[in-house]
Amino acid sequence: MAAIATPLGRGGVGVIRLSGARAYEIACTLTGKSAFTPRMASFCRFYQADGTVIDEGLVLYFKGPHSFTGEDVIELQGHGGMILQNQLLARVFELGAKQASAGEFSYRAFDNDKLDLVQAEAIADAIDATSAAAASSAIRSLSGEFSQKINQLLEQLIHLRLHVEAAIDFPDEEDVDFLSDGVIQDKLEQTQAKIQQVLATAKQGQLLRDGIHVVLAGRPNAGKSSLLNRLAGQERAIVTDVAGTTRDTLQETVVLNGLTLHLTDTAGLRETEDTVERIGIERARTAITQADMLLMVYDVTRDLKEESTPLQLAEQLFGALPEAKRLLIIANKSDLLSDSHAEKTAIVSKKEIENQGYEQVNVSCETGVGIDTLIEALCTKVGFHPPENSLIARTRHIDALRRTADYLTEAHEQLTVFMAGELVAESLRQAQQSLGEITGEFSADDLLGKIFGSFCIGK
Repeated sequence: MAAIATPLGRGGVGVIRLSGARAYEIACTLTGKSAFTPRMASFCRFYQADGTVIDEGLVLYFKGPHSFTGEDVIELQGHGGMILQNQLLARVFELGAKQASAGEFSYRAFDNDKLDLVQAEAIADAIDATSAAAASSAIRSLSGEFSQKINQLLEQLIHLRLHVEAAIDFPDEEDVDFLSDGVIQDKLEQTQAKIQQVLATAKQGQLLRDGIHVVLAGRPNAGKSSLLNRLAGQERAIVTDVAGTTRDTLQETVVLNGLTLHLTDTAGLRETEDTVERIGIERARTAITQADMLLMVYDVTRDLKEESTPLQLAEQLFGALPEAKRLLIIANKSDLLSDSHAEKTAIVSKKEIENQGYEQVNVSCETGVGIDTLIEALCTKVGFHPPENSLIARTRHIDALRRTADYLTEAHEQLTVFMAGELVAESLRQAQQSLGEITGEFSADDLLGKIFGSFCIGK
C-alpha cells in the first residue's frame, strides 16, 4: 500500500509523493509507462481511467532501500494549481493509494532504520525553526551529530555493564577484586562527566528550539508596551499617556542574541471598575503564572511612592514575590532621574534587590539606553549562551538525560558505599534504557505516536 502527501497551497510546481510496495505500479498505470529508471527524471502525462490527460510533469523514482523511507518512492511533479493537484490526488487514490497520516513518511524512514528518532525529530525542528541558529542546529542533528554523541555514551554504558557483570559472574577468575580495584569507578565517573557535558549542550539546544515565554507586567503606564516595541523593533503595541490603554494580552516573537523570545504584553495591574479592563487584567494574571520569565516593569519616577522597594511592589502586584530565577526587575524611565536624590534612591533600591538574590536593570524605553544590558541579563538569567556548535534538543531529550544521570549517581553510590555489584548492574541497565529512549532504541509505541503525530502531512 502506498502512502501519499496531500498538496496544500498554490505554486508553480506541486509535488505528490508516494511510498510503499505499490508506488511503482501506481506510477506506471498513471502515466502509461512500463518502466522508470531510478533517480532519473522522466517527462510524463498523467491520465484519468478514460485516457483523458489530468496534467503533465516529471516523475522521479527512488528504488528502495535507497530512498528516504527505505521503500520504493515516487514523486509526481506537476503544476501547482489546487484543482490540478486535487484531480491528480483523486486519481492516485483511485489506483489504490491511501492518505498519509501526519509524520508517516518520517515514521517509515525510522521504522526502516533510515533515520533514528533524533534525526526524525530534527526534520520537524528544521521546518519549524524560528531563527537561523535553530535551523542550523536542527540540520546538524539531522546529519547525525547528536545521535553520534548519544551512541558513544551508549557504547560506554554497554562496556561498563559488561565489566560489572563479569565481575559478578566470575568473582574468582582473577586475584583482583574488580568491584574495588578502582577501574569500574573510574569508567563510571568518566561516563557521568560526559553525560553532564551532553546534558549542558542539550539544554542550550532546547532553548534554541523552544525559546522562552517572557511576560511583561506592572502597573499601568509603567512602559510595558514601550518595552515590547523596543524589543520587537517596531510599533506593535499602542502607547499613550492614558492609563489602561492595553486591555488584552499582545504576543510578539523576536530573536535577540540568538535566543527566541515569545513576548507577551499585558494590561496594567490595578483595581478597576471597567469591565473590559478587568477581563484584560485577569488574562494578564493567567499569563504571569505561565511565564518562563517575568519582567516586572516599573516607572522609577512614580511607582515606588507607596511601596518603598521594587520587591515590595512586586509582592503587592503579584500577591507573592516570584522566585528570583524567573523574575527580572526593569526600572524604566531611568533617563528622567535628573536630580541626585532620585538617582541615589534608584542605586539604593538596586543594591537592596541584589542583596536578596534578585536583579534589576535600569532602562529607558524612550532613548533605548539599557536595552542591550537587559537582553544580556535575560540570556544570562535563563542560562543561554550564544550558540556555538549547538545541537537542537527537545524536552524529552533533557528528561531522558537527567534520568540517565540519576541512575548513574545511584550506581556510583552502590559501588563506592555498598559494593553491591548486582545493584550497580541494575542501575546501569536502567541508565542504558533511559539513554536509548533518545534515539529510539527503547521506545514505547505511544511515545512514537505522539512524536510523529506532531509532524506535518508529507513528512
